[in-house]
Amino acid sequence: MPFQEPITNKLLRYAKRAYSTAPEYLWARLPDAAILRRPDNRKWYALFMVVDHCKLGLAENGGIEAINLKADPAIIDSLLPRPGFFPAYHMNKTHWFTALLDGTVPYEELRQLLKYSYICAGKK
Repeated sequence: MPFQEPITNKLLRYAKRAYSTAPEYLWARLPDAAILRRPDNRKWYALFMVVDHCKLGLAENGGIEAINLKADPAIIDSLLPRPGFFPAYHMNKTHWFTALLDGTVPYEELRQLLKYSYICAGKK
């Protein structure tokens, strides 16, 4: 089987190309956590992190790569019943959601959701 590039890397490369944004690592105690923010208003539109499975209500042990993205509440409500989507971990659950980056959610869908989050973060 050919090498598969991690979804996180693909999303970060897309953000760099599409929005000229690079990850910011804000927390020394969380070296794997990075945010993306819009260059015009400095608002966050993505948070990449490793979350303990139990924090998402999953039975496995250890951590899993995930992303928090911004969206309208109706969109979030439509995503949450699906595998790989959760109420936002450590963020406002009305306007943010968490998605797994383990392949449960296809890259192309995550890319579209990242694009939508970028747009939502630009709203006043």
